[in-house]
Amino acid sequence: MTPSLNEIKAPVGEHIAEFEKRFRNSMRSNVPLLDRITTYLVKRKGKQIRPLFVFLTAQVCGAVNDATYRAASLIELLHTATLIHDDVVDDSNERRGFFSLNALWKNKISVLVGDYLLSKGLLLSLDNNDYELLRIVSDATREMSEGELLQIEKARRLDISEDIYFEIIRKKTASLIASCCACGAASSGADADTVKKLHLFGELTGIAFQIKDDLFDYSKSFDTGKPNGIDIKEKKMTLPLIYLLNNSTWLEKRRIINVVKNNNDNPRKVAALIQQVKETGGIAYAEERMLAYREQALDILREFKESPARESLEKLVVFTTERKS
Repeated sequence: MTPSLNEIKAPVGEHIAEFEKRFRNSMRSNVPLLDRITTYLVKRKGKQIRPLFVFLTAQVCGAVNDATYRAASLIELLHTATLIHDDVVDDSNERRGFFSLNALWKNKISVLVGDYLLSKGLLLSLDNNDYELLRIVSDATREMSEGELLQIEKARRLDISEDIYFEIIRKKTASLIASCCACGAASSGADADTVKKLHLFGELTGIAFQIKDDLFDYSKSFDTGKPNGIDIKEKKMTLPLIYLLNNSTWLEKRRIINVVKNNNDNPRKVAALIQQVKETGGIAYAEERMLAYREQALDILREFKESPARESLEKLVVFTTERKS
């Protein structure tokens, strides 16, 4: 049975509640417009999986302290800034069922708010001499940008091999979860080897998390009862589709790429392609790879001594690969 988030949060529940208060304060501004926007941002927070990784890894390595709270805030500030900038770049009007910032306040204000959050994160670290935390998170931010650009470049030519796919998701998604785990460990005073080990744990978990996300595209949506096919519409080459291409003849490959490139807005052709992915074993293959990464992540965790925090981290890894949204 999939563990619930409330169950997972139990060992660090009070820290998460305290973090929410501190995070709200870290976004405060004397500019009324900015304050109104940041209040809106705080209200539409997601599942808070990133702060959970930070607090649980800190507890696995030692104890949560002020540096752990700052690490969680730094990651949330920088991550929120990148999401706002992403929405502007993608011209997206919605995020997590809410209006995006650019839909309500236009692009110029959104970009400036993103820059403001970025600077708040940097100053939070510099004012407290958290140079190691800043280095870990800055490294992840660089990787995320590189991953996005690599994906854009490859989407133009649709020549993504499995190796390139894993490189993109390692940079785009896994680097952020890896930085959460490394920051959690570093904040509690763990040595360099332990920080490195938990960084790898986060990376493996993040890769499994992204494969799960890719699989949602092939499962039925609640609204229509049909597969989403959104990645295909956006010309994103995900693992199930790459598997199909790798197991197709040259002629068949050309036909599939033509659907993705030129007929991605044709519901009938997209549905037929999704069906083909399923029949060829693309879904089963992606699930198998996802579970292999999950097991590698769990193997690293088992090297740490048993505790409620370690147990919750194990459940969080399982949750990321069994979640329904």
